Amino acid sequence: MSELEKIMNDRKSVRSYDPDYKIKKSELEDLLSLATSAPSSSNLQSWRFIVIQDQEMKKELRSIANNQAQIEDSSAVIAVLGDMTAYKNVEEIYKLNVEAGYMDQSIADRTIENTFKLYPNAPKEALMNIASYDAGLISMQILLLAKERGLDTVVMGGFNKAAFAEKYNLEENIFPITLIAIGKAAAPAFNSTRLPLNRIAKFY
Repeated sequence: MSELEKIMNDRKSVRSYDPDYKIKKSELEDLLSLATSAPSSSNLQSWRFIVIQDQEMKKELRSIANNQAQIEDSSAVIAVLGDMTAYKNVEEIYKLNVEAGYMDQSIADRTIENTFKLYPNAPKEALMNIASYDAGLISMQILLLAKERGLDTVVMGGFNKAAFAEKYNLEENIFPITLIAIGKAAAPAFNSTRLPLNRIAKFY
């Protein structure tokens, strides 16, 4: 079994955390920076984050997250958000791509032009779907990187998103997608089974 396979196999959804275990802000910054290597639609990187470590703020968040204990007991909660206007960063992103030697200017110019033709006119639902898809990709990176570092996680979609947006004064273009609790397990997570491949995949 490769190291990656072992990490994937060992990662479980942990709901019981050691409340005394703390993660340094610098460790969380490093983890998130590495996670941004995830792919995203048109490389627009529509993910945004709020990282909550303050104990009182976690206690307040618990009240709008279905009273889930891991919100308060984990070392931190990473709120993964989506930005429906991420396309506004396209010129900055592709300028950096050219400067890094990843593409020539003509490709960047064409991509920028196509982005401004497509994204500003897309319906809100489509922009939210794109950001949610991107959020799923980077969230999985966060989970695996955390496990590699000996940390435990659980993803939570069950929270009052309207109340969250109000509490954290999210701008109109930003919306909450999921919460990730991260810390050290206080008890082993339950294992879980998976459906056999022949039930979920077809090959032609």
